[in-house]
Amino acid sequence: MSTALQNSIIKDINLAPSGHLKIDWVAQHMPLLNTLKEQFEKDQPFKGKKIVICLHLEAKTAYLGLLVKAGGAEVAMCASNVLSTQDDVVAALVDRGITCFAIHGCSHEEYMDHINKALDFAPDAIIDDGGDLVSTLHSDPNRAELMKNIIGGCEETTTGILRLKALDKEGALQFPMVAVNDAFCKYLFDNRYGTGQSVWDGIMRTTNLVVAGKTAVVVGYGWCGKGVAMRAKGLGARVIVTEIDPIKAVEAIMDGHEVMPIVEAAKHGDFFVTVTGNKDCITKDAFEVMKDGAILCNAGHFDVEISKPDLHALSTNVREVRKNIEEFTFTDGRRVFLLAEGRLVNLAAGDGHPAEVMDMTFALQAMGLRWIVEEGKNLDPHVYTVPEEMDKYVANLRLQTWGVGIDKLSEEQARYLDSWAE
Repeated sequence: MSTALQNSIIKDINLAPSGHLKIDWVAQHMPLLNTLKEQFEKDQPFKGKKIVICLHLEAKTAYLGLLVKAGGAEVAMCASNVLSTQDDVVAALVDRGITCFAIHGCSHEEYMDHINKALDFAPDAIIDDGGDLVSTLHSDPNRAELMKNIIGGCEETTTGILRLKALDKEGALQFPMVAVNDAFCKYLFDNRYGTGQSVWDGIMRTTNLVVAGKTAVVVGYGWCGKGVAMRAKGLGARVIVTEIDPIKAVEAIMDGHEVMPIVEAAKHGDFFVTVTGNKDCITKDAFEVMKDGAILCNAGHFDVEISKPDLHALSTNVREVRKNIEEFTFTDGRRVFLLAEGRLVNLAAGDGHPAEVMDMTFALQAMGLRWIVEEGKNLDPHVYTVPEEMDKYVANLRLQTWGVGIDKLSEEQARYLDSWAE
C-alpha cells in the first residue's frame, strides 16, 4: 500500500481508472497549466514544502494539485464541498501520490474531520476555497503553533476573501494570503463566463427543462451574477435582477435586465439563482408569494443564501422527486423545488466551470502560490492583490494559446502617457 493511500480517507481506490480519464481529459484543454507544469518540473519551486489544498475535488482542481506536486511539493488535498467531490477523481489523485481526505456526501462532522486531518499535515503553504482552511485554523487555539510555520497561501473565492478581509481588519490574520479571486484574469472570466455557463449547465442537466420563455431571477449582480444573467438572457429568458447596491442595480438595468426587490421578483420567477456570498437572500416573505413550480438554486459558496429553515417551516411535505431536486409542498398546495440542497448548483449538480476558464484561474493559483512561497516570509500578515505582472502574464499566455497577437506601445507613445507636459 502506498503512503498516500495509507494516509488518505477516501471512498474506494478502485475507482481510480475512471478518475484518471477525467483528469487526462481536462489536461488536454488546460494549455496554461501544461506550460506551467513544464516550468515547475524544471525549477522545482516547492521542493521540500508541504502544501495543503482545499478545493472542490473534481478533475480540474485535481490537475492543479498534480501541478503543485510536479513543482516538488508534498501535497494533501481536502474538499471544500461535500456534494462536489467526485470519488473517482479523488481515488486517481491518491493513485498518483497525493494524500486526500474527501468522500462525496459525507456528514458535516466527517467533512470537518477531513479538513482537520489535512491541517495535521502541517503545511508550509495553503490554497483555500471559501476560507475553510483559514477559518478552521484561526478558530482553533490549538493551531497557534502550526500557523506560525505557514508562509502564506492563496484564496480562490469572493466568499473566502470576505472572510480573510474581516480577519485582516481585526488584526487577527496570522499569515499573508493572496486574493486570487480579485485578479482581473479570475473574476472577469471565471466569475462571469465560467459561472454563467456552468450554473445553467447544472440547472438544465438536473431539471431537463427549457429556459427560453421563462423568467429567471438573479439575486446579486456581482461578476458571478452578471454571468448568470447574461447566459439566462442568451438562453431566451426574461431576466429580473435583485440587488442591495444602487450602482449595480443601475448597471443591471443598462445591461437590459429588470430590477426589483426580491419579494416583488418572487411573484414572477420560474428560476431563482442566488449569487451573493451572503445569508438569507431568499426567505419566508418571498416563498409565500412564489408561483407553483418555482425552481430555486444557489451559486454562492455556502448553502445559506436560500433559507432552508424557512422552506421546511412552510412545508407540509418534503421529498426527492429527481436526483438533486427536493420538492417542498406548502400548506396551500404550492410546490417549490430546491436544487442540490441549496449548495453550489454548478458543482453539486454539475462538473463546475469549463476547463479552459479554470485554466486561467488555476494558472493564477499556481503562480500566486509560487510567489507566496518565495516572498511570504518578507510579507506582513495581510490580504494581498495578485501582482499586475502576474495577471498580465496569464492573459498573454491565454492569447498565445489562441494564436492571437496584440499591439505594443511605441517608445513615443509610452513617453506621452507618462508625461503631464504633453
